[in-house]
Amino acid sequence: MDEGDIIEGCLRGSLVCQKAMVEAYGTLVLSVALNVLANRQDAEDVSQETFLQAFRHLDRYDPGRSFKTWLLTIAYRRSLDMLRKRRRFTQFTARARYETPVAVERPDPVTADAAPLPSRLLEVLSPRERTALCLWANDGYAAKDISAVLGCSASTARVYLFNARRKIKALLENDHEILQHG
Repeated sequence: MDEGDIIEGCLRGSLVCQKAMVEAYGTLVLSVALNVLANRQDAEDVSQETFLQAFRHLDRYDPGRSFKTWLLTIAYRRSLDMLRKRRRFTQFTARARYETPVAVERPDPVTADAAPLPSRLLEVLSPRERTALCLWANDGYAAKDISAVLGCSASTARVYLFNARRKIKALLENDHEILQHG
């Protein structure tokens, strides 16, 4: 079954086609969400929401465009929504307690295994930089495709990618110098 058949089947309500779509794109959607959110549980929630939204609005999909890019755009935007929810919740709880919240770092062993780079390196990147880097490194996306997912121009996508690689390179060089001198 090819992509067009899967989409047509989903539009008809075929559960077999919906399952095929999740199997075909689930890992990629999870990867994008994980790189933006850096939390496996939240990324899995976003992945489910992404497919639910895709199934609900599949009739709006333009077959002239890449389906994968359309789906990853949904995943990216849902991930940003999750980040906003986290921020609002953190701000709410801080106000409710009348004190500044203390960030407790709890390593997520599943997330650490899924990221090709140490998670502390990815933490220095903005969500857009992480997404651009993920799409470029893991999926071979070009700036034009990354820009479609991020909703920006291709040149802006190249800037996000350049900044992400520059920041990681600088951190890796600093770690290397510390290891040599330490």
